[in-house]
Amino acid sequence: MKIDIRSLSEDELCEFFVKKGFDSYRGKQVYEWIWKKSSYTFDNMTNISKDLRLMLDENFVINHIEVDKIQKSLDGTIKNAVKLFDDYTVESVLIPTQDRTTACVSSQVGCSLDCKFCATSKLKRMRNLNPDEIYDQVVTINNQSLKYFNRPLSNIVFMGMGEPLMNYNNLVRSIEKISSDKGLNISQKRIVVSTSGIPKMIKKLADENLKVNLALSLHSAIEETRNKIMPFSSKFPLNDIKESLDYWYEKTKRKITFEYIVWKGINDSIEDIDALVKYCKSITSKVNLIEYNSIGDQDFQSASPNIINLYKNILEKNKITVTIRRSRGKDIDAACGQLANKQ
Repeated sequence: MKIDIRSLSEDELCEFFVKKGFDSYRGKQVYEWIWKKSSYTFDNMTNISKDLRLMLDENFVINHIEVDKIQKSLDGTIKNAVKLFDDYTVESVLIPTQDRTTACVSSQVGCSLDCKFCATSKLKRMRNLNPDEIYDQVVTINNQSLKYFNRPLSNIVFMGMGEPLMNYNNLVRSIEKISSDKGLNISQKRIVVSTSGIPKMIKKLADENLKVNLALSLHSAIEETRNKIMPFSSKFPLNDIKESLDYWYEKTKRKITFEYIVWKGINDSIEDIDALVKYCKSITSKVNLIEYNSIGDQDFQSASPNIINLYKNILEKNKITVTIRRSRGKDIDAACGQLANKQ
């Protein structure tokens, strides 16, 4: 069976050409085509002879993604149903604002975790995405940004389908490719990795010497409440998460963002607010209060605007940076927590 040429490093490609009796620089040429120029066929590689292209076709494939369906929201958000080479589908989202375009990309087919409020968690995890499949989502959204908004992609968030830190090696390799000057050359400082909180992997990411930012889906700073809405978190107590975030900040000097949805009757009391304030004060952090996006489960209903504003006011009173994040793409099920391959 042919192997995907994008699974080879640049050195391995050069070595392949040398073994076949060609100059090693041919490997560098091909590497540039498959990454920097995002070529999905060998026929496009115009500075390589036809014989060489035929040889590549005999030995390799390029398992690129295909956009199977595009949905456009009234607010400009674009959701892609992305078909993978083995016919699995994931979703990615282009989120435009006045001054930036953000790509929200997936890292797994389905999800490894069981957050009760998230549509993706209802899907069984089928497999991890390869680095090139993550990379291709970014390329696709960058092209869409240029086409529809006349500007390149400015930011990337790993907040699509899946838990990025449960696909750790491929996550890191994709970030390296995306940020490399031999790839898309997008600054790592414009990339956010969002996790539901796996302490061991947070520490490992801190040791990578990457310059990415970290967001953590917290949603409650009360252990019992968090375990009810995110059952997997019973394996990862808040104290362990705090230790890993302290380690993150010590190693990277980059402030953590807590993603926090406020639900009616779940985490909308003064006790919940006080617990969040206390937790934030113990960690160098800021808070994103997120509008809840319904997935049809009546157990989860958005708290009133008054409660969300009370959260904001009390956090600010305690000198904790806080923003209220308005959802985009709700009309096409493209908002946070809604990605579930409904189409």
